[in-house]
Amino acid sequence: MEAQMLKDKVAIITGASYGMGRSMAELFAEEGAAVVITARHADKLDEVVESIRAKGGRAVGVVADVCSTEDTQRVFKTAIEEFGDLDILINNAGIGEQKIIDETDDDWMLYVMNTNLGGPMRYIREALKIFLPKDVGCIINISSVNGTRPFCGATYTSTKGAVNTLTKNVAMRLIDTNIRCNAVAPGATVTPAHLANRAGEQPGGAKMLGWSGHYVYFPGPECDPMDQAYACLYLASKMGRHVKGQVIQVCNGAFL
Repeated sequence: MEAQMLKDKVAIITGASYGMGRSMAELFAEEGAAVVITARHADKLDEVVESIRAKGGRAVGVVADVCSTEDTQRVFKTAIEEFGDLDILINNAGIGEQKIIDETDDDWMLYVMNTNLGGPMRYIREALKIFLPKDVGCIINISSVNGTRPFCGATYTSTKGAVNTLTKNVAMRLIDTNIRCNAVAPGATVTPAHLANRAGEQPGGAKMLGWSGHYVYFPGPECDPMDQAYACLYLASKMGRHVKGQVIQVCNGAFL
């Protein structure tokens, strides 16, 4: 039997009720980690927890909104109470959208910003309360190829560019520690959100792609959610022990 790459580690993964987050939770549990997973709704979250436990893994779900500081603190409290420590944080929760700038009102702009950027900032802040005293930990932010090639909605792309900058800023602040902060930037990945986007069913429809489509090229095939999970596993394991402040694109070469 192969050795588990994350044996006895504890990970928090936000937005883990489906898609990439679910794949990350299932893979990390298979590799020996206890996972604390979050989502805004209980039904799908419970399904993931039950699936992991049925295979002998350790998992607990917490219904939480990354926009809430109180919810964020409750997630970390749960990790300590259930598993005694925290080693890995994956900021995966986010909102995809296609609204063009001239159709983006303040309420929508602030909601997406608070989720996609405010969420990771809150979770990193809480994680460092655990990581800094013991001088070890791993932070992985889920960004997007849109962080450098902004072909989707105005607010979404802006927040993903900001997540890339946040990743490097946090890595700089932690450079003299054993705490690592990196990001994975997925390209087209077959998830419910991506399928909705491809069908023009995300907020904003397909209007933006009518213009930005001139600047992007999708050679295919699209990535699988597990491809993004494997990239996170690399960063979270000892294989990524000297990787700091990097944004790793997983896009099948679509955005070289």
